[in-house]
Amino acid sequence: MTALTETAAAARPAHRDPNVLRWLGGYSASALGDSIYYLALSWTAVRGGTPAQAGLVMAVSAVPRALLMLGGGVVADRFGPRRVVLLSDTVRCLVVLAVAAVLLLSSPALWVLAAVALVFGTVDALFLPAVGALPPRIAARDQLARVQGMRGLAQRAALVLGAPLGGLAVALGGPAAAFGVAGLLFAASLPLLLALRITPLPGGAPAKDRAALRDLADGLRYLRGHRVLGPLVIVVALSDLGFVGPLNVGLALLADARGWGASGIGWVLAGFGTGAAGASLLLTVRGRIPRAGAVLGWTIALGSTCLGALAYVPDLPVAVALALCVGLLAGVSGALCGALTQTECDPAYLGRVTAVTGFVSLGLAPLSYPLTGAAVGLWGLGPVFVASAAFCTLGGAYGLSVTALRRAELPGGSSRDAL
Repeated sequence: MTALTETAAAARPAHRDPNVLRWLGGYSASALGDSIYYLALSWTAVRGGTPAQAGLVMAVSAVPRALLMLGGGVVADRFGPRRVVLLSDTVRCLVVLAVAAVLLLSSPALWVLAAVALVFGTVDALFLPAVGALPPRIAARDQLARVQGMRGLAQRAALVLGAPLGGLAVALGGPAAAFGVAGLLFAASLPLLLALRITPLPGGAPAKDRAALRDLADGLRYLRGHRVLGPLVIVVALSDLGFVGPLNVGLALLADARGWGASGIGWVLAGFGTGAAGASLLLTVRGRIPRAGAVLGWTIALGSTCLGALAYVPDLPVAVALALCVGLLAGVSGALCGALTQTECDPAYLGRVTAVTGFVSLGLAPLSYPLTGAAVGLWGLGPVFVASAAFCTLGGAYGLSVTALRRAELPGGSSRDAL
């Protein structure tokens, strides 16, 4: 693999590197703006149409995100991830502020909200591969696991803070205020991203006069031939396909069957989120987990076992405790997937490789939602949770069976990494 040229700043631990902290600030502002935007969009759609119409507006963004994600990886590798992230946040800022201005003057038709969602889905297809390809350009290889932990903490903070901040903005100034706050947060990310110092690729970016499909095929061949990354994508696909259905659909059905109500779902999801935040904090503090490939496989398998057990828990406190374990184990495995992808991949291909994993997680995995609901109706909660957990466990077992992935290690840290 081609290594990036190390800079003096890269010698610092990530949590003490001003360049990484600028990236973290920009990413946090963008993630928080995204969370508030989705709340504002869903509230405006619900108030302006039927529940079915509101659901359609919210689902529109998923289509271009899934269809264009692989192309977004090509764009990130060709033009550089920072440039693509900057363009994405600029477009989101302008679109959201325009919606806020329209809402101050009138009530927009649902097709306007659908058009906004379509734009966001298209931008996401560019943003997600680029944001995944950016860390190796701003931090040393032995700091990428720590950067993954910091990114995970920012994501969790955005999810926790976005809903109450968006709700407060709606209460004080209506949906226009919420869209306005989201737009200002996107704007706040721009100067921080502009100030990033980017390490250039040793071989340069792919030639811009080549056909995009050729670049995409080149990236897919690179991924297929890589001893670690190819199997890692299969692990991600198997584990996500088994995991997201029970978590996003099954929990609501479980809470209804147990009589826990909407607050019960909230408590279980809070347990999961707390565990995932704990995993991100662990990566941020330690910076490295030994035997990363083996730990990845075992945490997927153990987390799947806890997930399957959820369907047989009668009491809410026990379910919350199990969800916390699931979140902790899934958080560790997810962070290790990201860190191994970034450390094993040649940076020239990272946008395309990140696009493939994003397509699997955000494009294919949600297809299990209706299947999960239909299966619960036919066979009940217990068998579906167990079958999903077994499918997820298959991903961990496959990872452990592939020698190169099982023995994969994150780059070693040093005494300078100590807090």
